[in-house]
Amino acid sequence: MTDAAPRLAAVAETLLGTPLPVRIRAWDGSEAGPPGAPLLAVHDRRALRRLLWKPGELGLARAWVAGELSAEGDLYAVLERVAGLLWERGPLPGAPDPADGAGAAADPGREPAAAGALLRDPERRAAVRELIALAGPLPPPRPPAEEVPRRSGARHTRVRDRQAVSHHYDVGNDFYERVLGPSMVYSCAYWSTGATLEEAQRDKLALVCGKLALRPGLRLLDVGCGWGSMAVHAAREHGVRVTGVTLSREQAAYARKRVADEGLTDLVEIRVQDYRDVRDGPYDAVSSIGMAEHVGAERYRDYARTLYALLRPGGLLLNHQIARRPAPDEEAYRIDRFIDAYVFPDGELSPLGSTVGELERAGFEVRDVEALREHYGLTLRAWVARLQEHWDEAVRLTSPGRARVWLLYMAASALGFERGRLGVNQVLAVKPAAGGAAGLPLRLRTWNG
Repeated sequence: MTDAAPRLAAVAETLLGTPLPVRIRAWDGSEAGPPGAPLLAVHDRRALRRLLWKPGELGLARAWVAGELSAEGDLYAVLERVAGLLWERGPLPGAPDPADGAGAAADPGREPAAAGALLRDPERRAAVRELIALAGPLPPPRPPAEEVPRRSGARHTRVRDRQAVSHHYDVGNDFYERVLGPSMVYSCAYWSTGATLEEAQRDKLALVCGKLALRPGLRLLDVGCGWGSMAVHAAREHGVRVTGVTLSREQAAYARKRVADEGLTDLVEIRVQDYRDVRDGPYDAVSSIGMAEHVGAERYRDYARTLYALLRPGGLLLNHQIARRPAPDEEAYRIDRFIDAYVFPDGELSPLGSTVGELERAGFEVRDVEALREHYGLTLRAWVARLQEHWDEAVRLTSPGRARVWLLYMAASALGFERGRLGVNQVLAVKPAAGGAAGLPLRLRTWNG
C-alpha cells in the first residue's frame, strides 16, 4: 500500500492541532497535504523515530542532517512553515524534552518521549500510536556523525572553547571559500542597492575601520580574526599595525598566507591565541567581529574587562555581535539545541541590552549602536545561494551531512533575521581618558557618508 503520507498528515494535524502547512511526500511515494504547498519529502521512516524520541527541533534537524528529510522546491518556504510551528507552538504539545544522549540509545525498550506525553487526550493518544506504527518498532537511530559528542566540564574554558572553535571553523578552508566567496568574511555584510556579496563585505570592513578612526601608526587588535580579512583590509587601506588572534589553526594558516601575498608581513601578525592570553597591550583599537557569540553569558563580563584592559585610554572598541530577543523569562532561556549540537557548540546569544550593560560595567562608555538585522538576512541568502551553486564540491570537501548542516543553519538563520527573531549590532565603545575625554567628534556618523 502507498498510504504513508495521508496517515502521516493526519497524525501531524492531530498532534499539532492545526492544518498541515506543507505538503508531504513519504518514502512509499505517496503525497498528502495542501495542493501547491511547499513540499517536505520524508525519505525514510527513520525520521519519524527520531521525532518520537526527540520531539521538536533537534529531532527534525537530525533527520535533515542524515538525509531522511529534505525540502523540494523553495527551501525557504518549507523552512518558514515548519519553523513557524516550532517557534509558535514548540515541540509536540505536552511532550517532555529529556536530556539527550546515550540514555535513549542504551535503553531501546524505553517508551519514546512523545508516547509518554499526550496522553490523556484519546485522539492524540491514538495519533501517537499511529505514529509509532508508521515509524516501526526499531530503537532510535544514532545521531548523525556530524553531531558534537556530549561534552563534560565547565563551558568556556580555554580547552573547551578551542574544541568548539575547531568544530565550526576547521571544516576546511576550501569549503568556506565555496560558501563565503573571495572575501572570506564570515559575518554580516553591509549592503547597498545592487551590491555584490564581495562589495558588501568590503563596505562592512570599511565601515568598521571608519568607526574605529584607523590611521597609519595605530595598533589594532582583531579578536577572532578568522581568515584575516579585517586585518588585511585595515593594514592595506589604513596603514595600521594589526595583531589578529584566532583559535583555529586552519584559519591562521590561511590568514598568514593572505598577509604574505599582500606584502603586509611588516604590518600584520596572525596568532593562534586565546584573546584572554594577549599581553602586549595597550592597543589603540580593538575589533571583535562575530566572535563574542562564542564567549558565553557567564564569561561576558570577563571578556569586556579583558578588552578594556588591552586598550589605551581613549581607545575604541567595535563589537559586532548577533543578538536574540529577550525571553519573557530569562532564567528559562535555553540555548538552541540544533545550533549547539551541530553548528556552534557552546555558543550563546544575548539580548542587545545585556551586551551594552556588560560593556558599561567593564568601564566602557558606549557611544553608538547600529542595528544591521536586515543586512544579515541578505548576507545569509547570498551564502546559501553560493552553497547551492557549489553543492557537489561542498559535499566532496566535507560530507553530505556537513553540507546539509550548513544549508539548514544558514537558510533558517536568514529567516530568523528577516522575521526579527535575531538581530546583529555594531556597538562602538570608548575607554574614557583622564577627565572623561573620549576624543570623538561631535557628529559620529560621518562613516556613513
